[in-house]
Amino acid sequence: MELIVSLGQMKVIPGEPEANFERVREWTREAAKRGSDIVLFPELWYSGYDLEHWERYAAPLGEGIFARIGDLARENRIAIGGSVLESHGGKVYNTFPLYDAGGNCLAVYRKTHLFTPMNEKRWLAAGDCFEVAETSWGPTGLSICYDLRFPEVYRHCAFGGAKIVLLSAEWPTRRIEHWRLLLQTRAIENQMFVVACNCIGELGEERFGGRSAIIEPWGRTVIEGGDREALLTAEIDLDLVDEARRQFPFLEDSRREIY
Repeated sequence: MELIVSLGQMKVIPGEPEANFERVREWTREAAKRGSDIVLFPELWYSGYDLEHWERYAAPLGEGIFARIGDLARENRIAIGGSVLESHGGKVYNTFPLYDAGGNCLAVYRKTHLFTPMNEKRWLAAGDCFEVAETSWGPTGLSICYDLRFPEVYRHCAFGGAKIVLLSAEWPTRRIEHWRLLLQTRAIENQMFVVACNCIGELGEERFGGRSAIIEPWGRTVIEGGDREALLTAEIDLDLVDEARRQFPFLEDSRREIY
């Protein structure tokens, strides 16, 4: 099955939600014009890492920014993914909702691995489960930034039938080589597509490194961005996952009962 994917490698401006939303609106429309089935945006694309003022941005599912994303997906007939702040049960989460082209929320993933160097644990609650969404193109894993360093996330998705995992991130320039190597590793070790959207921009002295990419099951790069704003678009063939797993079926040799 062929799938057209767009990656919105945008400059996320902390504390400027409407400016960020306008960029997402613009690129969602452009991705739809290109015939994309889905467009993916970076981690916390609406607010940036302005966690101290999370009350300004967070909303319950189905309200606020979540309702706006659903409307945007429906208006442009395209699936949309990427993380935003969610208020739930008196807590705030870094949440990745996946909407289909009809504006329906297919699944919600709350970031399970909070990043200590960015002080996430001070403001955010951690999710307690991984997520594989049922989409029109098949089971799809969801992940957020720091999750990339935890292979368990991606192996869970692979064992859950996912042929593709989406990753929404704000990954710094100074560790961008880790980003590139880990994307390739996760794709190879799980024989799946890893579709990753990173941002550019600054937060204090921290700079974010772009290099959004799609990596196929054999570890080859389908498309990769640079370090500037760009809407990247590529077509992938999900049947390549079945081919890779058939030719080299090492996942079948996994000792799941002892892991």
